[in-house]
Amino acid sequence: MGNKSLSAKLSQAVLIAVLFAVSVVMIIPILHVVASSFSSQAALIQSKFLLFPTDFSLDAYKYVFSTSTFMDGMKISLLITVAGTALKMLVTLMLAYALAHKDMPGRKIINYAVLITLVFSAGMIPNFITFTSYGLKNSLWALILPALIDPFNLIVIRSFIQEIPAEIEESAKIDGANDARILFSIIVPLSMATIATFSLFYAVVIWNSYFDAILYINEAKKFPVQVLLRQIILLSGSLGDSSGMGLDFYVPPRTVRMAVITAATAPILVVYPFLQKYFAKGVMLGSVKG
Repeated sequence: MGNKSLSAKLSQAVLIAVLFAVSVVMIIPILHVVASSFSSQAALIQSKFLLFPTDFSLDAYKYVFSTSTFMDGMKISLLITVAGTALKMLVTLMLAYALAHKDMPGRKIINYAVLITLVFSAGMIPNFITFTSYGLKNSLWALILPALIDPFNLIVIRSFIQEIPAEIEESAKIDGANDARILFSIIVPLSMATIATFSLFYAVVIWNSYFDAILYINEAKKFPVQVLLRQIILLSGSLGDSSGMGLDFYVPPRTVRMAVITAATAPILVVYPFLQKYFAKGVMLGSVKG
């Protein structure tokens, strides 16, 4: 018994050490980006790697937040993330609720169709032709409607709804509630942990997406912030004209890149702590039963 206990403790210690090492490897680049964004251009050039701000400066953030280009990109990203997450979650919930009923006509065919999309996809060119033919070219809807339902999220949410006792729904129907009333008044309140978790999944995917904008958006003022981030990293490090900074203001390209990365990542990092308590519970609920 003592040997097993010692072995278990040793295994736990090794696991903790490995997880700590992985965490450090992942955190160090983040600290470098944040520290570099608050350092002066000269300090960043002189030092090959920073973990703490050197020669503290806010010039990069003053420039970034003074440009209409960046602020417009943030507004577009916030708009499509909020609207897209709400719409994707609504459609996913409605389809999951329908598929959770075994007596639904065509249920098996729809389930197989969902499973097929986990392995196969139409591809970029058919998708482009489809969305263009529907008049979504240069429309923000083109950034929301693609992948409206994630099959993995749908399967897990469907499985969770199946685990809710059928007697609850039957009682509601006896009281005269229809399917919409049952879904939004009973199923949704019971599924808040799952909804919060998968809403975060949807929000992160939409916020980080840039390729759809490159394909479907022609006007620069409709670009989300991730497209601007791509441009500033690959190109000159400039976001264009800045208002109120003066003609002699020097744009530090390297620190601007770091500042844009930090500012573009911050919203998701701010939202995550509020949903973190639901995260583990929401992922596990429904993942046992299929």
